[in-house]
Amino acid sequence: MNQSAGHRSSLYGYAAFAGLVAAVGIPLYIHLPAFLAQRYGIALDTLGALLLLLRLLDFAQDPALGWALARNARHRAAITFTTLIILGVGVLGLFGLTAPISPIVWVTCFLILTFTAYSLLSIVIYSEGVERGAGEGHVRVAIWREAATLLGITAACILPFALPGDGYLGFAVIFAAAAILIAFIVPKGLKPVTAPAGTVRGILSDRVTRRFLLLAFLNATPVAITSTLFIFFVEYRLELPSFAGVFLLLFFFSAAVSTPIWKFVAGRLAPVKVLATGMTISIAGFIWASLLGTGDGVQFALVCIVSGAGLGADLLLLPALFSEQQAKRQRDASLAFGFWNFAGKATLAISAGIVLPLLEWSGFEVGVALEPSALAMLGLLYAVVPSLLKAIAIVVLLFVLAPILEEKTSQ
Repeated sequence: MNQSAGHRSSLYGYAAFAGLVAAVGIPLYIHLPAFLAQRYGIALDTLGALLLLLRLLDFAQDPALGWALARNARHRAAITFTTLIILGVGVLGLFGLTAPISPIVWVTCFLILTFTAYSLLSIVIYSEGVERGAGEGHVRVAIWREAATLLGITAACILPFALPGDGYLGFAVIFAAAAILIAFIVPKGLKPVTAPAGTVRGILSDRVTRRFLLLAFLNATPVAITSTLFIFFVEYRLELPSFAGVFLLLFFFSAAVSTPIWKFVAGRLAPVKVLATGMTISIAGFIWASLLGTGDGVQFALVCIVSGAGLGADLLLLPALFSEQQAKRQRDASLAFGFWNFAGKATLAISAGIVLPLLEWSGFEVGVALEPSALAMLGLLYAVVPSLLKAIAIVVLLFVLAPILEEKTSQ
């Protein structure tokens, strides 16, 4: 087998690993609020408080997980194997089984298990991407990873709605089986980490890394808000709950299709400007969504296609740029990506703790006819607020981060 074929074979396993872990994201961050409210009848304000506390734990632990992984690099394969098994158990307990005890206690325990495993494996995936990108190109590795990520997400969009009976049970069983299979195949193929472990002081004193983390936080906030409210928007604003899976599929399929296009364009133009273009396209999708109401399914399908194309640029270029910067620093990237996850997931905690209570206070209630004020608040939070936040992220990208990247390139 020649070297090129060997690289492709290795990337297949890496991509399968990334796709599996990504498949957890949709049920965990998009379906979960509506799933818990419907299965257990948990009030939105209670659910918001619970998710806020658990997501605070989720994002707060990421730097610690990155630090621990960096200092146990020689055991990375064993850690990855064990964590994949834990992730499978967590998903099965959360989505596949009905709580035999207090739903709050059951959900809390399995969310802690699932969040922790998902966080650690995400750090492994991105730090592994830095190791691979040093020899194979960061954008090339990113497109393999993100293409597989989008396939995993697409599967997660389809399965809970397409499987007979309890679709979430079927999804949980399939996922747990796939996690066990991947656990016995992929960890032994992880690249050895030879770079020294980074330090918290070293990460946070690096002004390029700090600006990337700020951008990651601002750029992820709109996605966190729309992820939290997506099911509610489709069911109550559009009144098309049976099409939720189709809309998600269109969104992520559009992201997947757009990824190689963004790669082609970024190879010929400045990646930062290409990324800004993708973010601007996302704003167009958000603004369009704010104008929609009952029965506007075709229009919302087009919104999903437009905003999915914008997401493709985000997924491909922003992590690739960050990976490239971390590779130049010649240190284990686990801790850096721990902070990267921290920045992104902080937005999920904020959206759960602020957006859901705001929706509840506006008169929004699951399972009942809603007043116009509640529907207006839903549209404002789902579409208008993310547009404003995305615009702020573009300003940071172009006027805060880009100048310092150009300065580093010229040196």
